[in-house]
Amino acid sequence: MPEIHHHEPPYTVGYFVGSLATASINRTLSKALIKLAPKELEFTEIPIANLPLYSYDYDNDYPAEGRALKEAIASVDAVLFVTPEYNRAIPGALKNAIDWASRPWGQNSFARKPSAVIGASIGAIGTAVAQQNLRSVLSFCDSPQMNSPEAYIQITPGLITDDGEVTNESTKEFLTGYMNSYFEFITRVLTVIPKP
Repeated sequence: MPEIHHHEPPYTVGYFVGSLATASINRTLSKALIKLAPKELEFTEIPIANLPLYSYDYDNDYPAEGRALKEAIASVDAVLFVTPEYNRAIPGALKNAIDWASRPWGQNSFARKPSAVIGASIGAIGTAVAQQNLRSVLSFCDSPQMNSPEAYIQITPGLITDDGEVTNESTKEFLTGYMNSYFEFITRVLTVIPKP
């Protein structure tokens, strides 16, 4: 039987903020998630704003931005998507980044990389449709996904301060539980599917 190498924590998490807006509520949510996460998780943002629009014309000679994106994903143990919903789907910039990371053919950066999806909106259905859209894309990209708990955060004024403090106790408790579940999920995936 092959020997299983257990990858011990801490685990590195690369997170994507789906919005490019300076005052993004999803960026604020990402700050809160980092503060509430177990200490065994270490976070680094994977930037997506400077990527050109993907075309397979680039596949034989990836530009520096595309290579940097793929290297950033390769250097982390897991990925976290914190995204708004634009017109019942994920923002174009996020989809573009995923397209870059999944190519060239046979070099998909998301394969076997544990992922989780969360999003904030001022609306009551808080990114539910965008998250389903993103989950479909990640399934095709062969990324093991944390399916539960789902997290659709409705942002109200003052719920999360600019520096990521959650002011509502039940929301804080829910987000803490979400990040604990994410840590457990990463542990399970990396134990069963150790890094090659």
